Amino acid sequence: MKSSRKQVFYNDLRFQIFRNVYEPAEDTFLAAASLVVNKGDVVLDMGTGCGILAILAAQKAKRVVAVDINPYAVRCARKNAEVNKLANQVDIREGDLFQPVHKDEKFSLIIFNAPYLPTPPKEGKSWLGKSWAGGPTGRQFIDGFISEASRYLKRDGRILLVQSSLANIDETLEKFLKAGLKARVIAEKKVAFETIAVIQASYLSKRRQKSC
Repeated sequence: MKSSRKQVFYNDLRFQIFRNVYEPAEDTFLAAASLVVNKGDVVLDMGTGCGILAILAAQKAKRVVAVDINPYAVRCARKNAEVNKLANQVDIREGDLFQPVHKDEKFSLIIFNAPYLPTPPKEGKSWLGKSWAGGPTGRQFIDGFISEASRYLKRDGRILLVQSSLANIDETLEKFLKAGLKARVIAEKKVAFETIAVIQASYLSKRRQKSC
């Protein structure tokens, strides 16, 4: 019997998209194209959705933790990890931002395709709306993420954050710098009325930290 669920294919992987789960789009694929995972990396995929970035990372990484506040997304990502025979490499947890991450866990790569669209409060009340609704300025979750991310990042680690120009990319670069991280845009894609950007951040050198 043919499945009624939507499916998305990326490279040689297949992903089912459950109801109430964000379907991979331009931002997802821009992040996927920018994703460089080294053998031995320990990866955190924040807001994993259907699990596509976590599962791509798991093909090379030593271990992947994937987090989402949406219980439908958690179930969807677990199913996709099974379908793609990577369930043993991906630890999928339910919770808000870093809440399900243990305080002593450190990662060499943290990925976050953030909810970045400026939206009225009611937009983020549905499970699907939570995947894109970033509050009045689009920065509600971006700012919360930046304020905590460095606690979980290894000294030689890196962050990949996906956001829209509608949520002020320059402000993101400034806030990373205030958090002791250097950041730059490594990929961009113009989509209708906005530009989607992938921002990479890593620790400043000790010399640079002293001069800031």
